[in-house]
Amino acid sequence: QVQLVESGGGLVQAGGSLRLSCAASGRAFRNYNMGWFRQAPGKEREFVGRITWNGGSTSYADSVKGRFTISRDNAKNTMYLQMDSLKPEDTAVYYCAAQPLFTEVWTNWGQGTQVTVSS
Repeated sequence: QVQLVESGGGLVQAGGSLRLSCAASGRAFRNYNMGWFRQAPGKEREFVGRITWNGGSTSYADSVKGRFTISRDNAKNTMYLQMDSLKPEDTAVYYCAAQPLFTEVWTNWGQGTQVTVSS
């Protein structure tokens, strides 16, 4: 199993930027595709984006495409979410998750970090 810890959340004004980090420990980080999800108050958790095990491919929800960028550093066992041009509707708890290679299941989750965007 891999353990995940998010950091970097906070309060930012609309139009601003934040970078979230997801630090992994335990089993080999490169054995997992990684993803970001978010959950706003009163809403279901939603997919934000995903990056393959070697960083060779990324995919994003339409709502964040062009504004958010996912990257990873396997040497540091860390994934990042660069969030630019933030909007109030981006306010949510952001979670990172791990997906073992050759599966479609997100098996490990972090505890979440709060992002609040003020208008």
